[in-house]
Amino acid sequence: MARKSLIFPVILLAVLLFSPPIYSAGHDYRDALRKSILFFEGQRSGKLPPDQRLKWRRDSALRDGSSAGVDLSGGYYDAGDNIKFGFPMAFTTTMLSWSIIDFGKTMGPELKNAVKAVKWGTDYLLKATAIPGVVFVQVGDAYSDHNCWERPEDMDTLRTVYKIDRAHPGSDVAGETAAALAAASIVFRKRDPSYSRLLLDRATRVFAFANRYRGAYSNSLYHAVCPFYCDFNGYQDELLWGAAWLHKASRKRAYREFIVKNEVILKAGDTINEFGWDNKHAGINVLISKEVLMGKAEYFESFKQNADGFICSILPGISHPQVQYSRGGLLVKTGGSNMQHVTSLSFLLLAYSNYLSHAKKVVPCGELTASPSLLRQIAKRQVDYILGDNPMGLSYMVGYGQKFPRRIHHRGSSVPSVSVHPSHIGCKEGSRYFLSPNPNPNLLVGAVVGGPNVTDAFPDSRPYFQQSEPTTYINAPLVGLLGYFSAHSSWR
Repeated sequence: MARKSLIFPVILLAVLLFSPPIYSAGHDYRDALRKSILFFEGQRSGKLPPDQRLKWRRDSALRDGSSAGVDLSGGYYDAGDNIKFGFPMAFTTTMLSWSIIDFGKTMGPELKNAVKAVKWGTDYLLKATAIPGVVFVQVGDAYSDHNCWERPEDMDTLRTVYKIDRAHPGSDVAGETAAALAAASIVFRKRDPSYSRLLLDRATRVFAFANRYRGAYSNSLYHAVCPFYCDFNGYQDELLWGAAWLHKASRKRAYREFIVKNEVILKAGDTINEFGWDNKHAGINVLISKEVLMGKAEYFESFKQNADGFICSILPGISHPQVQYSRGGLLVKTGGSNMQHVTSLSFLLLAYSNYLSHAKKVVPCGELTASPSLLRQIAKRQVDYILGDNPMGLSYMVGYGQKFPRRIHHRGSSVPSVSVHPSHIGCKEGSRYFLSPNPNPNLLVGAVVGGPNVTDAFPDSRPYFQQSEPTTYINAPLVGLLGYFSAHSSWR
């Protein structure tokens, strides 16, 4: 029985990782990296800078926050609509920062653009946290917005401002915001020391608020944030996540003690094969494990054990029941927008492989051993699938390769640009563009869509939003992956 149980995983690993490439001869990871970062310029809200490269976009939502007497212009639209959701925006900023921290040295000339993408997020998060004891977590009424199909430049829907405070806590979104500010402070530590200190000071304050006034923001703001970015997983992981980034950024003993003291209470070992805007468990364990593997923090050993368990849970062939692989080799988890799982989990595989390499360690997974090389191969296989090595022969990144999605679920991309159609296009006037079988007139270059299902099938159609809508939190981890592989393009 033992021999049989070993044979299947090995065969499946071989099929998924080592079968000859039948779809492409290779990929231009440097080009994909450039485009993956360019995508964020297409998602910008507010007044666009002179060096804006996606020219079909214009200024939008310049009066955001005015109804609450604050300036909340700027930031990112999270996906194909025109709402600014603070929870996924903060996670996006954290992951862009982590991408630079771990893989910035291999990004070449694109590093400066990645740093700009982080700053566009942190400049907004600083505005959203400017008042002590308050975090503005959303601008725009999602129901009003989703009732329309219009360009952000024409937006005339409600721009309601939503906040958390002492009486209406949101430890999840506040904890993630603290993580984003702390991670970004590392990015700017040498580039702009005064800005870095501002970010770290604000992260400290926001984390203290998140920890002192505990609760899930979807309880306080249920009708505004649910079912869109409802916190299904609880706020406990964001408190650990925020503390982990503050410990990494500040090296203060208080955060180390918080992590050790609250590891069990805040359930660090739960749902280990999840990582995304709502669930930080796998990310917490991988991030903290770096210190263990560097031989600096034996008191975090249990986090490394959790991280090892995470690795084993997503290996092809011996994976957890919640993780599948399609026949074409794509990692699949239940729920919509599957590519968010593909990019975020692959990022963790690659990051952990680097930590293991430096420590000369491997991960024991029963009768299999997960070496750093194997983890890189799995991550690379996922990236190559996204870029076109799949049964559809389709790149799931807009503008990369010859064949990619043309009818993505994205208002600004699908409606004629202001330069082509200067007059206002109203709420319901845009419906004809949504329903049109024609390709989108504006290429949202670098956007990675939700992607195919477990059968590797993909309908290139706007109404299938779970598969055809791009998001910032799909692209953010991919920036790190492409940063690494662009410098190791000959690696096998």
